Amino acid sequence: MAARLLRLYIAGNSASSRRAQQNLERLRASLGTHGWDVDVIDVLERPDLAERARIIATPTLSHDDTARTRRIVGDLGDTARVLEFLGIDQRIRHER
Repeated sequence: MAARLLRLYIAGNSASSRRAQQNLERLRASLGTHGWDVDVIDVLERPDLAERARIIATPTLSHDDTARTRRIVGDLGDTARVLEFLGIDQRIRHER
């Protein structure tokens, strides 16, 4: 199975950008290292990518699915909400 791609759009080294990155790393560690690829895009350095993806707020986590693109805005501190966004059942995660 191909890895799923997540893109985290941040704005520089702001407190919310750092929290989003830390929360995403914690989430990745709890899920395991395989199956997820993550790109972190600083919109201050790459405004062209943000514009192309139509990002209007940061931090934003984007998941490009074959059916549709889904986005969640915020520092990713609400783990249950992020797992739901990713389509991961928390009960299954706790059984690992």
